[in-house]
Amino acid sequence: MMRRTDIPFERDQSTRFLPWLVALMVFLGTLMFATAMLVAGAVDAWDSTLTGRMTVQIPARAASRDNIDTLTAAIAATPGVVKAQPVPQDEARALLVPWLGEGVVDSGLPVPALIDVETAPGANIDPVLLQARLTETVEGVAVDDHRAWLSALIDVARAAEALAFAILALIASAAVIAVVFTTRSGLAVHGAIIELLHQMGARDTYIAGQFQIQAMLLALRGGIAGGVAAALVLLLFAWIGRGMDAAFLPELSLSPAKWGLLVLVPAITVAIAMLTARLTVLRALARMP
Repeated sequence: MMRRTDIPFERDQSTRFLPWLVALMVFLGTLMFATAMLVAGAVDAWDSTLTGRMTVQIPARAASRDNIDTLTAAIAATPGVVKAQPVPQDEARALLVPWLGEGVVDSGLPVPALIDVETAPGANIDPVLLQARLTETVEGVAVDDHRAWLSALIDVARAAEALAFAILALIASAAVIAVVFTTRSGLAVHGAIIELLHQMGARDTYIAGQFQIQAMLLALRGGIAGGVAAALVLLLFAWIGRGMDAAFLPELSLSPAKWGLLVLVPAITVAIAMLTARLTVLRALARMP
């Protein structure tokens, strides 16, 4: 049961803006945190799926069964290769659908044959030398080393993730400033009552606890409103993106565990508001005669 405060905060008009500010900060903070988790999940998926793999492309004009088997055997015999396996033609066509569309792929577009190559951890296979060796057998063969472009893509994603957390830190700083301003205004408005409580023997920690309770109530109202609004936006994006099949784009939906982590944003905001209000009051009272 929440204890009643002895200071009439309902008379303080400056506090009416704090829930709105907290709601906005929680809304933005939740969206930033969700973005960071989506980007981190996409990076992990790219890293686990493509790192340590290469793809050999055989032109459609040369993609006979004999050529595919010959190249697969030659690749498998390369030092550092764990496995080389031809990709079924249906799967190869499905890989082009996110880029070109199903209608274009099914219109008779010549699709090169693919050989999926898995390399050993730490293996250093030069794709240029491998391509030159395979070209001696079948002209037009191309070797795609995913590490070359995947590392740059991961660097960009990591930068976006770091930016999201930097914005989170700025939002937290803004929340602290808002609570400090509101608390100081409350101290000025209720100065006479605070002085009376002092004369009655109230300790500084007791008075700070009164402001702490008020900050918690205001931040809780704003945190719930901002969290609910952010959840609705995330659900809307998840619904919009559920049918989207764009290559390499992260999924726009969160797992139940990540939804649980999002609850930390309003909870931490409330904790920050309570701690900030308490410390602000204690510092102000310590300077009073």
